[in-house]
Amino acid sequence: MPNFAAFTSVTSFVGDRDHHASVLAAALGQLQQVEDRIALIAAHAGGAVAFSTSLGLEDQAVFHAIHVSGVNVDIFTLDTGRHFPETLDTIEASVQRYGLPIRVIAPNALDLEALVKRDGINGFRASVDARKACCDVRKVQPLRRALVGARGWITGLRRDQAAGRQDVPFAAYDHDLGLLKFNPIADWSLAELEAYIVKHDIPVNALHARGFPSIGCQPCTRAVAPGEDIRAGRWWWENLDGKECGLHNRHKHQKA
Repeated sequence: MPNFAAFTSVTSFVGDRDHHASVLAAALGQLQQVEDRIALIAAHAGGAVAFSTSLGLEDQAVFHAIHVSGVNVDIFTLDTGRHFPETLDTIEASVQRYGLPIRVIAPNALDLEALVKRDGINGFRASVDARKACCDVRKVQPLRRALVGARGWITGLRRDQAAGRQDVPFAAYDHDLGLLKFNPIADWSLAELEAYIVKHDIPVNALHARGFPSIGCQPCTRAVAPGEDIRAGRWWWENLDGKECGLHNRHKHQKA
């Protein structure tokens, strides 16, 4: 574990959150091991740190690193009510493997009932706006509730996951949520990610072996063909680049 004394200055920028984040990002970039990055995040986030996991390959690697680092992180997942059984099995396998609890956050029941009454059970296929409305109720609003009280938010975003994620920083201040957002494996390639998973025998979703590199809700995810983009199987009926659910690009898609 590195000596974090060299990074103590990152806590002094409380008056300029963006600058604070940029200093943290530079400090994280100097560290080679993801476990050390997690420890630095926990030490300098300025308060409680939460990790949102979708149980995908990236998030499973981060989960493992959190376990190894031994830091106190609130781990949660968003149960949209439309997940694959294999995703739910991965929650159980992860809890058993690491002994760390995963908070399961469900959509607000009244909001969900109103959405289904208005758009129908599969109304998300009617239009892009309808799909984003579904994601808002099932993912974005639950995320907001789950992050209440957190000062830092850890994700498993990587720059080469999709065209829209090429500029993902190690750290940034999320003005909408009012917290620091951390992406400790932002610079990892897919090969590095897969090697880390194999090396540490990390439990993964069984669907990955069946052609599902990116896994979301069951009605909105299909397997991809060889050579297709890693996120081509998400909302495949939409002819759009950089398709997102709104969790990581709320400035474009989420109502304030």
